[in-house]
Amino acid sequence: MQNFKKDFPLLMHQDIAYLDNAATTQRPLQVLEAEREFYEKYNANPLRGLYDLGVLATEKYEESRETVAQFIHASSSREIVFTRNATESINLVAYTYGLANLKEGDEILITVEEHHSNMLPWQMVSQQTGATLVYLECDKDGLISDEMVCSAVNEHTKLAAMTHISNVLGRKNPVETLIREVHKVGGVVLVDAAQSAPHIPVDVQKMDADFMAFSGHKMYAPMGIGVLYGKERLLEEMPPFLTGGEMIEVVTRCGATYAELPHKFEAGTVNGGGAYALAKAISFIKEIGQDTIEKREMELTRYAFEGMQQIPGIRIQGSTKAEEHYGIISFALDGVHPHDIASILSEDHVAIRAGHHCAQPLLAYLGVRSTARVSMAYYNTEEDIDRLLQSLSTMRQKMGY
Repeated sequence: MQNFKKDFPLLMHQDIAYLDNAATTQRPLQVLEAEREFYEKYNANPLRGLYDLGVLATEKYEESRETVAQFIHASSSREIVFTRNATESINLVAYTYGLANLKEGDEILITVEEHHSNMLPWQMVSQQTGATLVYLECDKDGLISDEMVCSAVNEHTKLAAMTHISNVLGRKNPVETLIREVHKVGGVVLVDAAQSAPHIPVDVQKMDADFMAFSGHKMYAPMGIGVLYGKERLLEEMPPFLTGGEMIEVVTRCGATYAELPHKFEAGTVNGGGAYALAKAISFIKEIGQDTIEKREMELTRYAFEGMQQIPGIRIQGSTKAEEHYGIISFALDGVHPHDIASILSEDHVAIRAGHHCAQPLLAYLGVRSTARVSMAYYNTEEDIDRLLQSLSTMRQKMGY
């Protein structure tokens, strides 16, 4: 495998096998330099100043929006709203579309696999509107089949939300089937693409998603920049999420008229440097090639999966097939608490996640309280996996077993 770590300063300067990429990825030098470049060359408040530097800052900000639109194949950059992260993007839809359109007798369909960020907003909408929150359960291996989706959708389903790839099990879900079935009954669908957009090609038009949310920090961009995609006709009808500066056309003592899309959803000073760096991260992904990224991550997943299966006491959550884990492997080790697993691995300079992964209902459904989680990025190497496996193979002995 080619070594891509040379593009990532942290990985070059620290002795670490970083395998917590589902939480956040490392940043390549090109992205770090891009954020600095924005503040060195274009630093003015986007969308406000009419002087040359202000106009240039606005141009760079809007060019970044166009880059995002092209990346996910949106029909227009007007359908791209910059937020802080995927959590804010989902909350925006819940508070604006959800509260305005759902009522008692309606159903909100989500899955038991959802990250809390794609669950708590819909609990809030259910409580405030009287709509019923319905959970679509999976098999014990994490499978949600087309048949399960079809049987869960009915004439009362007005909104559905589904994670594209589970952040616990790495399982890719049938979002296309969900969208097709929900559209048949006149509902809308939000796709949580936080774990898919960085790793596999995403086409919102081909998918026919109504809304999609993802974060920059999971795809080599800085923290604090996220994206909400929404179909233009839906965004036009939705009220603003936050009010204040720059999301207005005219303000009087009695009220206001709001700015056009997408600016009515971007109140206050925007994260210009973050948007500019996100665009650079997308360009970086395209240079590497999404096919290359997906292939490498699946190869690493298979290598880790097969190695972990050889270690006595390890129980992998979800599918028994490596190719159904999409870069994420959650597991338990008999007699060793997940937090102890992570601590011992840290001593061996291996970074993984341990806990409930912000998906407590899923873990409860699976019958576990917490797990350890390994998550790959394309810059990881077989040497990283070997270090993980070596440490895991001696861990029970270190714990006195």
